[in-house]
Amino acid sequence: MTQEPSSAEEHPALRRIALSLQYEGSAFCGWQRQRNGHSVQAELERAIQQLEPDRLIQTFAAGRTDTGVHAAGQVVHFDCSDRIPAGKWAPALNGRLPGSIRVRESVACPFDWHACYSATYRRYRYTIYNGRRPNLFLSPWSWHRYQLRLDQDEMQRALKGMLGLHDFTAFMRTGSRRAHARTTVQEVEVQREGDLLRIEIQASGFLYGMVRLLMAQLVAVGEHRLSPDAFEARWKQRRRDLVKEAAPPHGLCLLRAGYPQELFSRAGWYDCQPWFFLAESDPPPDPPTLPKAINQDL
Repeated sequence: MTQEPSSAEEHPALRRIALSLQYEGSAFCGWQRQRNGHSVQAELERAIQQLEPDRLIQTFAAGRTDTGVHAAGQVVHFDCSDRIPAGKWAPALNGRLPGSIRVRESVACPFDWHACYSATYRRYRYTIYNGRRPNLFLSPWSWHRYQLRLDQDEMQRALKGMLGLHDFTAFMRTGSRRAHARTTVQEVEVQREGDLLRIEIQASGFLYGMVRLLMAQLVAVGEHRLSPDAFEARWKQRRRDLVKEAAPPHGLCLLRAGYPQELFSRAGWYDCQPWFFLAESDPPPDPPTLPKAINQDL
């Protein structure tokens, strides 16, 4: 994909608009337009096209979320005429988009700014409901793990070893078009509030399917089926053959993408997925003691 020209003089009648975008991903095949799927990109471009009927619209996103994955702060840009003020694009689009997609904010940005190429990080949050009983209101947004109480300290220890630039071939799904599997993990965090766990990972970029494959392995660590050392050995040794399961998509949310200079207001972009809260805790039993040097398949 080539980047557009970088000066406004080359586009005297155009402007570039950046959007802070949310979507509930259950009904979509992901962000990217696909021939035989219902995508977020197609819905957004259709809505923009209604307001720009004389120009072929193409949108560019900070990250390509997969089927069923949500976004709280996806960032998108497109070029358009200057007929509509930048701040008016958000309400104009929301009146034309399905209820599962919402534009939180729209701003003008320079022609040399790109939603994908200008991003310095993407941050994902995975939510796990670790209570014994089902909860209808959490089901669309979390993975229900009710068998054992997850050990968040062991999970945090496993994640910390991923910080820095590494090859994560073990966490890349088949079908990726990337030339390599290297990326820089910048921050990791595991937080527990009662029966809810929030795992956040921030990186310069993510591989195809990376977070969901990683989360299934991390749950194995939390349930003491896999030690943090064995977890680290799997990805350092690029053992994709041992990474056999992926966590379900509905627990995953693209929290935001970051840039050298913030374009949006903090309220419209920074952390727009609410934190769930349960008044009472009802955890499953603790996992058994982890045997030494365990490295079994999931």
